[in-house]
Amino acid sequence: MARRWAVGALLSMTFASGLVDAVSYLRLGHVFVANMTGNVVFLGLSIAKAHHLSVVGPVVALTAFVLGTFLGGRLNKRFGRRPRFWLAAAFAGQAAMLALTAVLVGTGVLRAEGRATLLIVALLGACCGLQNATVGLLAPRDLTTSVLTRTLTALTSQSVFGAGTGARPHRRAGTVLAVFAGAATGGLLLQVTLAGVIGLAAVAVMGAAVVFALAPGPRTAAARD
Repeated sequence: MARRWAVGALLSMTFASGLVDAVSYLRLGHVFVANMTGNVVFLGLSIAKAHHLSVVGPVVALTAFVLGTFLGGRLNKRFGRRPRFWLAAAFAGQAAMLALTAVLVGTGVLRAEGRATLLIVALLGACCGLQNATVGLLAPRDLTTSVLTRTLTALTSQSVFGAGTGARPHRRAGTVLAVFAGAATGGLLLQVTLAGVIGLAAVAVMGAAVVFALAPGPRTAAARD
């Protein structure tokens, strides 16, 4: 069974996913950086010109996300036999990229307008790609940290009112609530600060990196269950 520290760390990253998707959708041109399903749908809808949907943002987000997943795969191949170091390095790298983005936005080097918006989308998309690849290779069955379709399906279909197995409903419910809390927090804070929301996501991810760095080496991958 997964250790509580691992579950807590992954829920912290789930919260971060809600934060960055709030940023990208509300301030960066109605695009997602963690939820790639939404971007594919946007691309499909853009074929109908009457909807006036841009293809550039979703394409940039998808491309950056894929590059991030590639990086995540390479890190696993290089350090996967040292789980504690691999997970800590991957998540710390993601947190560093988020922090850099927050600093660039906060100092005005990058502004959420014009072409600079696409660069912010690319940076956030790459961060989310790295996160999803790493969590996917860690293989927690009900803590994907971003995609909720399967989580909601399992939560209801396996409940006592569905198939009756009722397996780990608290973890699945926690994932849904973490994304909701992240999006809600992001939406509220965006009324005050854009850089602050990205910085908060960096803090949440760095917290997870520290947890995995300090975790017992042989059991770091315990979140697989």
